[in-house]
Amino acid sequence: MRDAVAALVAVLLVMFALRLATSLTKDRRRRRGQRESLAAAGRTVLAEIPADTGLVFFTEDGDAFYLADRKIPKATIRAARVLINGAPIAVAATPGYPDAAAVPKAVIEDRPDGISRDRWDVAIETEDGTVLVPCGAIRERVSQELARRVFEAVKEAMATAG
Repeated sequence: MRDAVAALVAVLLVMFALRLATSLTKDRRRRRGQRESLAAAGRTVLAEIPADTGLVFFTEDGDAFYLADRKIPKATIRAARVLINGAPIAVAATPGYPDAAAVPKAVIEDRPDGISRDRWDVAIETEDGTVLVPCGAIRERVSQELARRVFEAVKEAMATAG
């Protein structure tokens, strides 16, 4: 009887493992398809940002950045700020932008231990308002690295536009 129960448990565990593997494969294929469709549209994926509904892509083309389907024209960007729990730690602004002096210009520090469970965001200020790019609150420096990648891309676009 004990052998039959052990065999049943083993079969259930194998079925569960196969189900997980199939689910991961489907997710990977779906994400690859999304990346290919973005590449076909002429966009470059800068960051895959985890959200409650799955991954959100932060992409760019020659004229704009995109947060999922929201377009952020590069020509309208005036400033970008890296935020930790809403507090700015770094800012980049176009010359003459009036709010550029509001926060001292700083470099994102490389923190080997990261900041555990703090919320990392990038605020992109445009002529039409502010777009918040939520980079998450994931441990092991993942969110910090996503925020750094988004901020550096926006900062570079402002430097080449100006």
